[in-house]
Amino acid sequence: MRYLIDPPAIPSLPVIGREERFPVRRVFCIGRNYAEHAREMGATVDASAPMFFCKPADAVVTDGADVAYPQATHDLHHEVEMVVALKAGGRDLNASQADDAIFGYGVGLDLTRRDLQAIAKAKSHPWDVAKAFDHSAPVSALRLASDAAPHAETRISLYVNDDLRQHGQLKDMVHGVTDIIVALSKLFELKPGDLIFTGTPAGVAALQRGDRFRAELENIALLEGRVGNG
Repeated sequence: MRYLIDPPAIPSLPVIGREERFPVRRVFCIGRNYAEHAREMGATVDASAPMFFCKPADAVVTDGADVAYPQATHDLHHEVEMVVALKAGGRDLNASQADDAIFGYGVGLDLTRRDLQAIAKAKSHPWDVAKAFDHSAPVSALRLASDAAPHAETRISLYVNDDLRQHGQLKDMVHGVTDIIVALSKLFELKPGDLIFTGTPAGVAALQRGDRFRAELENIALLEGRVGNG
C-alpha cells in the first residue's frame, strides 16, 4: 500500500511484564459515573442512560512523557479514572462476552478544559473541544487482566504535588465495567485496541504548569507525570 503522505504512527501503551505494546484504536469515556462527582459538577445521574463521549487515540500520553498544558484554556482540570483495554469486541455483547473482551487495566487522567466545557454546557453544545484535545489522555502501563484484576474495594486515587486530590473505590461507580462494555457495544462496534475510561470520583480541580501528579489504581497500575508549559 502506497500513501500520498506518511501515515500517522499508531498510539500504543506499554504492558507490564511484556515487550510487546498495546496498540490503541479508539478511546471511549463515560461521564457522571460516580454520584459524588456528578453532584460536585451540579449534575444528576441517570442510571438508565449512561453518557458516553470519545477522545482521539493520539490524545494518549504515555511512558512518563510530560503533559503539555493545552492551548485555549485557563482552567485545566484533572479527572483520575480506571482505564480498561479490550482484546476483543463486537456489537450487542452480553455480560460474559464483555468480560472475555478485557485485555487489561490501567489508570489515566481524563483532562478537561473546564472553562470551555462550561461554555459548551451553557450553549447546549457538544463537549469535544473541552475533552478531545491534544494530550488529554495520559495513561499508565497496562496490567494484564490475567495477572491482576480490580474488585469492588479497589481504591483509586490522585496526588498532585504529593497532596491527595481525589480518592474513591470502584464500588462507588454507578455502572460497573461489564455494564459499561455492554452498553457501549449497543452504540458502537467495539474492537481490539479500544480503551475505556470508566469515570472519576469527586475532587476534580485545576492543574497548573509545573504540577506533578501521581495516579494509582491500587495494586494494579501507577501513572506519574508532570504538566509542562505547553
